[in-house]
Amino acid sequence: MTKPHVAVVGLGIMGSAALWHLARRGVRATGVEQFEPGHDRGSSHGASRIIRIAHFENAAYVPLMQRAYGLWRELEHLAGEKLLDLTGILEIGAEDGALVTGTLAAARRYDLAHEVLDADAVMRRWPAYRLPGSMVAMLQPDGGVIAADRAYAALLRSAKQAGAIVRAGEQVRAIEPLRDGVRVKTERDAIDADAAVVTAGPWLGALMPDLRLPLTVTRQVVGWFEPDDRARFAAARFPVFILESRHGEHYGFPVHGPRGLKIAKHHHHNQAVDPDRYDRTATAADEAAIRAPLAEHLPGANGPLLAAETCLYTMTPDGTFIIDRLPAAPQIAVASPCCGHGFKFAPVVGEILADLATRGSTRHDIAAFRLQRFF
Repeated sequence: MTKPHVAVVGLGIMGSAALWHLARRGVRATGVEQFEPGHDRGSSHGASRIIRIAHFENAAYVPLMQRAYGLWRELEHLAGEKLLDLTGILEIGAEDGALVTGTLAAARRYDLAHEVLDADAVMRRWPAYRLPGSMVAMLQPDGGVIAADRAYAALLRSAKQAGAIVRAGEQVRAIEPLRDGVRVKTERDAIDADAAVVTAGPWLGALMPDLRLPLTVTRQVVGWFEPDDRARFAAARFPVFILESRHGEHYGFPVHGPRGLKIAKHHHHNQAVDPDRYDRTATAADEAAIRAPLAEHLPGANGPLLAAETCLYTMTPDGTFIIDRLPAAPQIAVASPCCGHGFKFAPVVGEILADLATRGSTRHDIAAFRLQRFF
């Protein structure tokens, strides 16, 4: 009996995860990527990403993250290397603000380990902080850092070891549903498959224009700053953080390697861009937006800017993922979790996409991520 064949379009972190799940199920899996794997043009590159279980954005993420943690550990075992560093995550903001209230509600709903601290308690435990009495914090001990570039490489390597084919540096021009499958037309030839998974990130809308997906691609900037005392901001002593303040919502990482403390502003300037033509250099205005909360709340980290990089978010109108099959072509599954907090979900999103492509359904609850909410 011929094995089913699934084509995966776009091999960022989500596509690579889908390819891994498909290949280890014994499916013929072919992945196509327009750039070289690990490129810096989309949403999957870089050394680190935050991992956390309770999400203020949507409580529906919690069961998916609980599964994702297990899959990350499985990948660590396969890869023979540590990919997660659980520093804890400290989420700081006004007591009635969206960050703290949303995260606390999710943690309580799913009985997750957490600790609520007032501003004084935070500053006693982590003296680097300067917080007003109106702020509180929630600590999730299971939060931390994913070694993003190594995790990505491990996924793609494991997919190849399981038998997946990777075609890199090959642009997909069209994805056409057929009566008994799908045809993926590339700049070189065509791939005929039983089903397709499309995880094209910022290029998803252009690849599927007939679907009229309501996606907006925005430019983001991440910066690394030199602290006054690297030891005080090391991972063993300083957790990952999210800070909601008058400057917006920022997220940051302890010092790791030569680049210093990493911080970025979620949604940055909300600047919509063309993913093929946007400014990839950091400006003084970019630096100011990133630096603002350091000057006020983490002055010891408010040192020289050591480096800055750009990346892209791909936003839906409600800020929530797309994970679904196309209504008019159910043999094509699509995913767009590239909204700034999606990376950590990659192993479970890949599992869901493999389910949809091979079985037409999944045991995971993806009702909140269906396409029908837009139409």
